[in-house]
Amino acid sequence: MKEKQFAVLGLGRFGEALAITLSELGCNVIVVDKDADKIQNIANYVTYAVQADVSDINALKSIGLKNVDAVVVSITSDINSSIMGIVNAQELGISEIYGKANNAQHEKVLLKLGIKKVFSPERDMGERVAHNLFSGDFIDILELDTDHSIVEVETLHAWEGKTLDELDLRTRYGLNVIAIRTLDVLNASPLASNVINHADKLIVMGENRSINEINKLSRKDH
Repeated sequence: MKEKQFAVLGLGRFGEALAITLSELGCNVIVVDKDADKIQNIANYVTYAVQADVSDINALKSIGLKNVDAVVVSITSDINSSIMGIVNAQELGISEIYGKANNAQHEKVLLKLGIKKVFSPERDMGERVAHNLFSGDFIDILELDTDHSIVEVETLHAWEGKTLDELDLRTRYGLNVIAIRTLDVLNASPLASNVINHADKLIVMGENRSINEINKLSRKDH
């Protein structure tokens, strides 16, 4: 399967984390920012890092932006640059365009441009926490710090029929299994002798890098 190609325009905290994580997940990632220091800092973590002004369509053409599958415009400090980044991506014929907004007015403007989705991280997190509070289910994802999380991962075919002790995910991947979900039943106190079955999901705690490795294997597996 062809690796998906992304472009991230704008390297604030959101854009940087997005680009690095997509790269860790095995995607080809182009990043563009006019700040040379930000480009230098991320260059070793992505496929291609370019110092350029996203409002300059000729610059975007020259780096082959029209060949990517999706673009995320994550600029919030300058709404004009944010708008121009989206307009330029549209002119280059990219159909899958996302934007990041830092307030309701910015979000409204970006949605008027007709892009696929606008991310508003603080609002999105607030909504997710509200739903989790209502349902009592916090399994979705919990970031412990910048490097560690608790997440739910798909069972790999190679794990089926084996016990947690046999899998030994702690030694192999540095992941601790804290629960097993079978359909809608949650085993919150799994034993080493518990057998993993088809369609089970594991709630694991560990480094984001290890979790991303499992997710990459899972996508190939399914």
